[in-house]
Amino acid sequence: MLDPYRSFRLGVAGPVGTGKSSLIATVCRALAAEMQMGVVTNDIYTDEDAKFLRAEGVLAADRIVAVETGACPHTAIRDDVTANLIAVETLEADHAPLDVVLVESGGDNLTATFSPALVDAQIFVLDVAGGGDVARKGGPGIARADLLIVNKTDLAPYVGVDVATMVSDAEGARDGRPVIALSRTDQNSVAELAGWVRQSVERHRSGEHAPIDPGPMPPHAHHHSH
Repeated sequence: MLDPYRSFRLGVAGPVGTGKSSLIATVCRALAAEMQMGVVTNDIYTDEDAKFLRAEGVLAADRIVAVETGACPHTAIRDDVTANLIAVETLEADHAPLDVVLVESGGDNLTATFSPALVDAQIFVLDVAGGGDVARKGGPGIARADLLIVNKTDLAPYVGVDVATMVSDAEGARDGRPVIALSRTDQNSVAELAGWVRQSVERHRSGEHAPIDPGPMPPHAHHHSH
């Protein structure tokens, strides 16, 4: 039997500025009426993402908690997930039963992935403003996350990106794993995202879903954009 205190834990990762917090707000708006939800945000020295989500009113304020990592965001979602696990389990205990807890990574680059000890599934977020070729650059999140989001598609005409080509490139890099082209202003794409989350929760409850590990990151010598 599924532990009633154990939510479906969904990680959201991606480079700085791709719209991770906005995506979480979109998911909460779409599903909060039918699911019990919580959010954990990560940043180095601030709680700005948590403040943004509280200000958006997507959930009650006490269902949105911030982890200030004090160091590289990679560490807190993959190498030493203790602070995040405590935050998730505290939310689950305080608001049981929760259906979903979304865990947002601090913004980083194309190598950030979650430990399967922290989340059951993960979304990786790209956006069209990052360039139409970014999906071809690969990396563990792009290639092997449970879902890849090509975000902010409404901006594509302004940045000279062909969304269909970017999605096709992403699909080619993912060996059949799902890709969603998303704009929060496009209700069809929002419904597709909500449907994917709904289905993932059901698979978790039924025991059909097993967390995957997108793989370790390369040696930690790359440049961060914090």
